[in-house]
Amino acid sequence: MVVWTADWVMRRLLQLVLFHTAWEMGSGQLHYSVPEESQHGTFVGRIAQDLGLEVSELVPRMFRMVSKEHKDYLEVNVQNGILFVNSRIDREELCAKSLLCAIHLEVIVDKPLRIFHVEVEIRDINDNAPIFSASEQTLSILEFITAPGTQFLLEEASDSDIDSNAQLSYKLSSNEFFTIEQKREEHNKPLALILKKPLDREVTSVHRLLLTAADGGQPQLTGTIQLVINVLDTNDNPPVFNQSVYRVQLQENAAAGTLVITLNATDLDEGINKEIFYSFNNHVPAHFQKIFSINSKTGEIKVNGNVDFEDINIFDLQIVAENKGNLPLSSHCQVIIEVLDVNDNAPEVSVSSLSVPVPEDAPPGTVVALISVSDRDSGANGKINCSLWPPKFPFKLTSTFKNYYSLVLSEPLDREQVAEYGLIVRVQDQGETPLSASTSLVVPISDMNDNAPTFAQPSYTVFVRENNPPGAHIFTVSASDPDVAENALVSYWLDEKLWPLSSYISVHSESGKLYALQPLDYEELKLLEFQVRAKDAGLPSLCGNVTIQVFVLDENDNAPAVSQSVEEPPALLVIPVPSGHMLGKIRALDADSGYNAWLRYELHEGNSGPWRVGLYSGEISTTRMLDEVEDGGSQNVLVVVKDHGKPPMSATATLSVSLVANSQAIKTDARLPRTAGNAKPLADTANLYLIIAICSVSSLFLLVILVWIIRISVDKYQ
Repeated sequence: MVVWTADWVMRRLLQLVLFHTAWEMGSGQLHYSVPEESQHGTFVGRIAQDLGLEVSELVPRMFRMVSKEHKDYLEVNVQNGILFVNSRIDREELCAKSLLCAIHLEVIVDKPLRIFHVEVEIRDINDNAPIFSASEQTLSILEFITAPGTQFLLEEASDSDIDSNAQLSYKLSSNEFFTIEQKREEHNKPLALILKKPLDREVTSVHRLLLTAADGGQPQLTGTIQLVINVLDTNDNPPVFNQSVYRVQLQENAAAGTLVITLNATDLDEGINKEIFYSFNNHVPAHFQKIFSINSKTGEIKVNGNVDFEDINIFDLQIVAENKGNLPLSSHCQVIIEVLDVNDNAPEVSVSSLSVPVPEDAPPGTVVALISVSDRDSGANGKINCSLWPPKFPFKLTSTFKNYYSLVLSEPLDREQVAEYGLIVRVQDQGETPLSASTSLVVPISDMNDNAPTFAQPSYTVFVRENNPPGAHIFTVSASDPDVAENALVSYWLDEKLWPLSSYISVHSESGKLYALQPLDYEELKLLEFQVRAKDAGLPSLCGNVTIQVFVLDENDNAPAVSQSVEEPPALLVIPVPSGHMLGKIRALDADSGYNAWLRYELHEGNSGPWRVGLYSGEISTTRMLDEVEDGGSQNVLVVVKDHGKPPMSATATLSVSLVANSQAIKTDARLPRTAGNAKPLADTANLYLIIAICSVSSLFLLVILVWIIRISVDKYQ
């Protein structure tokens, strides 16, 4: 009994060490415990309070709990933040005979995204009684020949519980011939029936005993088996193995036919009683016998099926060696096969949570996805390295807990440069021949209104002929915005701060077309300069602007205007008048510009007499000497004034001339000398200014055309 107690203490200490190690590995996480078979609603812990979360935040922050492999055993009441048992938990079904049995939970909250790890230990209760595989076991023992102290292997009971709840003690019903002894081995606890004194078949041929197995739980549970012992009267030497326990190592995935071990048992008898037949004990599980085979004659144990470390890493085979005497005797040995792990399982990677799309203004450190990795192998074969490809993307992996990683943003994003990222998460174990796996992630980037609309040029020059029809389309502006959706929806409007444009120009808010609302008159307005603004529909909206210069081009829509009145008194000339004498000057102006305002003067076809007019000066002079009065002394000189427009426009002017012989008559009119004397400098100056203006306008027009052609060429090649 002292041995049992010391062993139990050692197991409890081992369990505490394992729990402490697990707690150190998950430092900063929560640990709860709850007994198995707890009823629905059983309180486990105040998870919201222990995680530092306000109960009122659970629903708005999308509090949720994920249990990867353990169904819905546990649940959280989001109204009070309490973790409770949701459905029946059978520890034996969940963890079998493992000392540590825990459910790992991932608690995820959004806004901002965080993950917590919670470990709930499932405590064992004594809910399973010891059971035997059969209700009866039969043994055959030779009378007299079998010496006291001989041991006979008995079937042991099994208990699905652990620790003290699975610590079994055995009791044999009261008798004088037999007792039991339980030896403790590393991987097995063989139960032996020990003969206390020789048997006499003639007195009792069959002994029926009741074997009771009791566990160490509270309350204590028991199971029983009937032992039927037949007393034989034959062969007196059983086969004997050279070892009672054989230990062998075998690599997993060993090929069928691989030799595991050759057993050797000897029998001191002679003849047929010495011939030995090897077989598996009846208690060896059927699936073990599918994986291994034993040669009944040679004792060779070979691989017959699939040896998988991840399924079973230790095989405990009970072997029987039986001779072929009339009353065969047998002995037993134990073969323990330790399976060595081979790196035959590639690591696995899965994405448990993906928060997309990612806003392009998300700060570095934003959690994008939660990733878990696993490998069924053990040791170095089960250790995993996790990496991200391509490494130049603005993301990185950070380890959060054991085999859990977070995909976080490492650099600022710009959707206009990259709208979507394709990532590959690669995992590789550390085996001698490493195995790897990968999974793909697509991370789209959502647009933010961080780009203002822009025009292709900072300014545009537009030429419009005057007298255009009202509402005429004169130009179209277009701005681009690299954003998307409403952030790229551009509308146009005029900035009227520089000019009151509402009565002249309008812009269509959607198309950017510019319209002249009324006919433009070059003589009133030669240049319109204004700004068109482009505004997107984002929140807040962003604006861009462009300067528009509208040059109004002159049309020949104004006829020359003669400034001299036709009702002025006639010019008086005293004969004789020399040839080339200037009588006067026709003064005319044209409201147009350039060639449309360049005037030329001609005598009307109906004119007669010795007169001529300067083509561009308008000066009227004689073509010959006048020495006598002609046509009664009074004549009218009709002059036609034309511009150079296409088609040309004209006006007429009449100069009345009177020839007199008396020099006294001219003294009464002092106007003509003043007119004639003052007109020439004025006419010369006006013509000079006009010629300069024509040259300047022509040069400016050519310069604008040249600049416009160069700009179009540059834009085309860009």
